Amino acid sequence: MHVVVVTKSAPDKEFKITIADGKVKPPDELFLNYWDEYSVTEALKLKDAHSVKTTVLAVGEEIHNEALKDALARGMDEAVRVWDDSMERQDSLAYSKTVAAAIKKLGDVDLVIFGKELFDYSTDTHIFQVARLLGWPVVGSYLNIVNVDFNAKTMTIEKLLEEGKQTLTTKLPAVIGIAQDINEPRNKTFPGIKRAARTEIPVWTGADLGLSADEPAVTTVEFRAIPSFTGNVEFIDGATEQEKAEKLVEKLLQEKVI
Repeated sequence: MHVVVVTKSAPDKEFKITIADGKVKPPDELFLNYWDEYSVTEALKLKDAHSVKTTVLAVGEEIHNEALKDALARGMDEAVRVWDDSMERQDSLAYSKTVAAAIKKLGDVDLVIFGKELFDYSTDTHIFQVARLLGWPVVGSYLNIVNVDFNAKTMTIEKLLEEGKQTLTTKLPAVIGIAQDINEPRNKTFPGIKRAARTEIPVWTGADLGLSADEPAVTTVEFRAIPSFTGNVEFIDGATEQEKAEKLVEKLLQEKVI
């Protein structure tokens, strides 16, 4: 029984984006991808309940060891990083192919857990691309794992919908993505930090995974900052809501908005 969490190093959630010369100014420090604090904790809860093996996986340069060691310090068993220079310009599909190939190389994976999205890119496309490439069922934005039966290869979960939530059962192996605040993220422990610091994280290349260095279908040319807007704000007073509404309509008519 094997659960894999896919993560990366990303800016802090308070990071303010600055763009110069068509590029995003990199942050001074990177951390475990914000949403993956929850996915790592879910994997650890399954480890406690079912004695499963847990692995944390990242695709990227050495800076992504920060996220991997963070996850190890919280209690994950093993970590793997995938990278070579041919992956530098990967688009979402190429990234997903790399993740799927790494999961296949691990060989005995029952469940892959993603955070809600990649915090720095605000995207969850890769979750569904990885599942499609693996040929596994996928459930995004799940709210709670109700039950997992690794012997019967089934899992019951609650999925978050706009109207509420639904309970559904899926077969394993599967790919899932979490919703916000599904749990209380576990903290790093001192023994975990010491173990993570000593751990040599193996690095797999594209050749190790049998991948070819294809040209990306989508290439980012440049980033542009959102134009800033300025304006005046006017508060409308009135003794009653009716009076306020009448003054608002009159103002809108004067400005030829309506």
